[in-house]
Amino acid sequence: MDIPVADTLEDCVKTPLYDVHVTKAGRMVPFGGYALPVHYAEGIMAEHVWTRQHAGLFDVSHMGQVTLSGAGADVALEALLPGEIIGLTENRIRYSLFLDKHGGILDDLMVTRRADDLFLVVNGAVKHADIAHMRAHLEPKNIIVTYMDNHALMALQGPEAAVALTRLAPLCASLKFMQAGAMTVAGVECWVSRSGYTGEDGFEISVPAEQAATLAEKLLAEPEVKCIGLGARDSLRLEAGLPLYGHDITTQYNPVEADLSFAISKRRKTGKGFPGADKIMDQLLNGAPSKRIGLKLDGRQPVREGAIVYKGDEPVGVVTSGGFSPTLQQPVAMAYVTADCSADGTQLDIEVRGRKLQATVSPMPFVPHKYFR
Repeated sequence: MDIPVADTLEDCVKTPLYDVHVTKAGRMVPFGGYALPVHYAEGIMAEHVWTRQHAGLFDVSHMGQVTLSGAGADVALEALLPGEIIGLTENRIRYSLFLDKHGGILDDLMVTRRADDLFLVVNGAVKHADIAHMRAHLEPKNIIVTYMDNHALMALQGPEAAVALTRLAPLCASLKFMQAGAMTVAGVECWVSRSGYTGEDGFEISVPAEQAATLAEKLLAEPEVKCIGLGARDSLRLEAGLPLYGHDITTQYNPVEADLSFAISKRRKTGKGFPGADKIMDQLLNGAPSKRIGLKLDGRQPVREGAIVYKGDEPVGVVTSGGFSPTLQQPVAMAYVTADCSADGTQLDIEVRGRKLQATVSPMPFVPHKYFR
C-alpha cells in the first residue's frame, strides 16, 4: 500500500482512537493529515487473513460524517449526484457519486435516510471540499449541512462481525446489507449501518468521540475481534474489487468508465437532471472509450499505481491500484484500459522497472462478496 508521506506524525490530527492504537502497538503513520495505524504487531498479511476468517476492527474516523437537514434536502442532494435519493426509504443506505459538470467523479459516498435528516459518509481526503461543494450548490439555501466532527467512525468487518456485535447490540442482528439504525452498543448510543469496504459482512459504527475508545476496547474484548490497520484495509478492498477515491476514481473518469453504472438509478437514467448526464447517457448507450478492469498477474511480483499497461508493444492503459492478494496468493490490480482491451480473458502486459509482466483481464471482485442480504 502506498502511504502518503507529506505530513509528519507530529503535525497529524489524532483520532479519538489514537491511544487505543498506541496501546495495541500500532505502527502509526501519516495518512491524509491523520495519524493512523498501518498495521499492528502481527503484520498486514495476518490482519488480512484474520478479517477474512473472523472480525477486524478498523478506525475510519478520518472519513467525513455529514448530515443534511431542512425541507427538501433529498431533492437538493439528488441534483448533485446520479442516485435515487427522493425515493430512498428510512434507514436504507445508497451508494452514490458526486459529479462535476462533465460527469467526472468528485467523490463516492454513502447516503442514509434517517427520520429527521440525511446522513452522509464521504472520503476523508475530500470531505471539506465535499462540504463546500454542497453548501455552494444545494438549492434551496435553507438546507443545513453539518459536519459531525464530534463523532468517531469504526468499521467492524468479517464473517464473525455479527456474532461479536450482537452480544453488545442485539438489535444489529435485524439489519441487512445497506440498512442502518440507531441503537445502543455496550451502553453507548450509536448509529450502526450494515455496510463496509472489505467485501465481507460487517458494520460501520458512528459513536460520540468521547465514548469511542471505551467502545473500541469493549469490541476488542470479544474473542472474534482484533485491531486492523490501513495496510489490510487496502488489500481487502482491492480483493473485493472496490475502487479507492483519488486512485481508481477521480474527476478524470465518469461512472461508465469507472464501471460504476449501477450507481445511476433507473429513474435518473430517464429523467437525467444530474451533472454530466448527457455525456454519461451517451456512453451508457454507445460505450465508453476506456474502462476500469481487474487484472490477475502471473508470478508473484505485484504492480503499483502508475505502471503502464500494454497490448503487445502498444500502451493501452495505466494501473490505478495493485498489490499481492493474500487470499488468492497472486498479484492483482485495477487499471483503466481502452475499451477494445477490456474483455475478460484478454492477455496484456504491465511494465515494471523496464520489464513486462504478463496479466489477464479478470472479472471483479477477485474474491466473492459475502454481504448479508
